[in-house]
Amino acid sequence: MKQFRTLLIAAVMFIGANQAMTAQAKTAHIDVTELMTNMPDMKKAQGELQKLGENYDKQYQQMASEFQTKMQKYDSEQKTVSDAVNETRMKEMQEMQSRIQAFQQEAQKQLETKREELLRPAMEKAQAAIKKVAKAKGYQYVLDSTVGSGVIYADGPNLLADVKKELGF
Repeated sequence: MKQFRTLLIAAVMFIGANQAMTAQAKTAHIDVTELMTNMPDMKKAQGELQKLGENYDKQYQQMASEFQTKMQKYDSEQKTVSDAVNETRMKEMQEMQSRIQAFQQEAQKQLETKREELLRPAMEKAQAAIKKVAKAKGYQYVLDSTVGSGVIYADGPNLLADVKKELGF
């Protein structure tokens, strides 16, 4: 019985110490999307991506326009040329359409690669600043309070202003 009592007291002390350590953990939140949207590095990267996207769109539009022009020409001449010529033209148009689709897929792939290449440094910079501010203010946990990120209610300290200050904007 005496051992049971000693064991019970030890368990209560362990649970109490564990709760005290847990209660001391400090938590803050930050809207990472808002931070990233306002970062000058992100604005510069978005501008480069937009310019690259416009360039790809222009090339695509030229290819599509050429395709439409040929298609209209071949449609209008279809009845005046032989079946062999029509078949050759049909194969040419199919190949042209395949090239356009391949270009579009490759452009999307290159655009996504460029996006990752341009955005990664800004994201790493933001993460480093968040960690630095959190550590300086004594927070063990920082939650992303971006809408849809899983945080339903964020009433604790918001580090956005401090992190923006750390990043210099």
